[in-house]
Amino acid sequence: MENMKKVAQQFQASMERFDREWPEQRQAFAALTEAAKAPGELEQKYKYLIALGISVAEHCHWCIAGNVKNALAHGATKKQVMEAGWVAVQMGGGPSLAYLQLVQQAVDDLGA
Repeated sequence: MENMKKVAQQFQASMERFDREWPEQRQAFAALTEAAKAPGELEQKYKYLIALGISVAEHCHWCIAGNVKNALAHGATKKQVMEAGWVAVQMGGGPSLAYLQLVQQAVDDLGA
C-alpha cells in the first residue's frame, strides 16, 4: 500500500504545478475551497471530516490523504477520522470499505 505522506506530497506538487501553468483556474478553485472550508457554523475539523467521507465514497486516494492530514491538523482525533470513514462505508458499501484501508493508512502515516 502507498505511503499516504507521499500521496499527500504528490498531490501538493501537482497543485503547485497547476498554480504555475493554470493560475486563473487554480486560483478560482482555491478561492472556492478556502470559502467552503473557512471557519463558520461548522468547525473546520468537521468540514474536513465531511470532505473525508466524500473522498472515501468517491474513491479518491489523493483526497483521502489531504483530508485526513487537514482534519488531524484542525484538531480531529484519529478515532474521529476513522468514524467519518466508517460513515462513508455505511453509505458507499463494499467499494468504500476497500478505500477505508487508505484512511487507516493515512491516519498511521500522517498522525502525530
